[in-house]
Amino acid sequence: MANYDIIGDIAIVKFNDGVKKEEKIEKAKGLMKNPSIKTVLEKANKVSGRLRTIKTRFLLGENKKETLYKESGCSFKLNVETCYFSPRLASERLEIAKLIAKKKKSEVIVMFSGVGPFSIVIAKHSKPSRIISIELGKDCNKYAKQNVILNKVENIVNVVNGDVKKIIPRINKKFDFVVMPRPNLKETFLKQGLAVSKKGTKIIYYGFSSEKGLEKMLSDLHDEAKKVKRKIKIINIKEAGDIAPYGHRYRLEIEVI
Repeated sequence: MANYDIIGDIAIVKFNDGVKKEEKIEKAKGLMKNPSIKTVLEKANKVSGRLRTIKTRFLLGENKKETLYKESGCSFKLNVETCYFSPRLASERLEIAKLIAKKKKSEVIVMFSGVGPFSIVIAKHSKPSRIISIELGKDCNKYAKQNVILNKVENIVNVVNGDVKKIIPRINKKFDFVVMPRPNLKETFLKQGLAVSKKGTKIIYYGFSSEKGLEKMLSDLHDEAKKVKRKIKIINIKEAGDIAPYGHRYRLEIEVI
């Protein structure tokens, strides 16, 4: 009848069409039996827009949208409506941090960084020399700055508010790792990722495709690299979650050659 995510002390429930209000409240009551849940919200629409935000309806508990979420020894304050956040990517974020930890004192840039989950988990678990964390959403950046201080990584993570298309050309620097947890949009932004890459840079790229469409996605990325006179090698592919019955999120580890 429904599926849900728990972010901090807020449960966000997605119901199938036709579910009555009484049934929704009963589901909310069941979730509230979990002592860690203080608020139950209904997801009122699909994730939408460039900022990938949602609308919710209050069902039960404390009528609020702000929460504190914890994973991998890190804490993240956020508004669940104004900031896209997926608790389902917790293991993914830690895996990336462990991958980056293999190279000491790395310099890292994270695009589409939201409230800072990738940047902060990497900072805590990889000990890089510095991280540039770029996010378009103003509210997300507000929380990201708070989260950097909350997690005591302000000496490593620099939060930058803006469009990567405008910010990247201003950065006169090449990085060891480019992390791109990009939203499901038409543009790949690979051009921007390559602009801050040197020979040997690892780009952690997230793409969305059906299983049948994976080969085309890979071919398109090679073509895009050629357009800016760069060469890439895809060294690893991992399925990193489903977005629809036949749609998947793929993590590609790309080496710039």
